[in-house]
Parts: sequence; structure tokens; C-alpha cells
Amino acid sequence: MREKEKLYEILGELLYVISMADGQIQQEEKEAIISMLAHHPWATETIWSFEYEIRKKSDVENIYKKVINYCHKHGPSPEYAEFIEAMNQVANAINGIEDSEAQVISSFSKDLIERFIKDTEKLRK
Repeated sequence: MREKEKLYEILGELLYVISMADGQIQQEEKEAIISMLAHHPWATETIWSFEYEIRKKSDVENIYKKVINYCHKHGPSPEYAEFIEAMNQVANAINGIEDSEAQVISSFSKDLIERFIKDTEKLRK
């Protein structure tokens, strides 16, 4: 599997996590994802991954850990800004961003930064 393809499958998993942050996926969130990705070159991979996690009824915490681990392995990437923007759009699909959704968005950024800083410190030693 190509690295870029896997990265956008991970985005689908991350969108699953943000959609499930309040306990269930609403139709408006699904529509926001489809609309946001309508002309995206990796839409097929992202939507497939999102829908796969829905069908599996995947555990949100495990999927989140998988996403963070993959991003850590992948290393810093400009796509992460796109991921955060996508999470914000999905979270805003219904009545603005709820606390549980804001926590996921904040955690994603914080967890990645902390891991990259630790890696940098290890390299300096």
C-alpha cells in the first residue's frame, strides 16, 4: 500500500473518532464528510476507511491510538493541518463543536507534538 493512501485511510479513521466523540454518528456528520471530500484526490480511501470503522463498530479509543501510532511512525506531515481542519468541519456539522469533539481535536495536536518532541530529544542524546 502506498504511504499516501494509508495516510488518508488514517484520516477516515480519525473522522470516525471525531464523529463518535459524542457517542453516535449523525447523518449531518456523514454528509459533511462526503461534501468536504467531494473533489479530494483521496476521497475514496478516506470514505472507505470511515465507513469500514462504522461497519465494524470499532472501539473509538483503540482507533484513536492506532491513528496516533501511525502518524508518529509516518512522522511530521503537512497533511496533519488538513486532518485538523477536517475534524473541525465534521465537529461543526451540528450545532458547533461540543466539548467531547474539542477534546479529540486538541488531543490529536497535543499527542503528535509531544511524541515528535520526545523523538527529537532521543535523537539529541
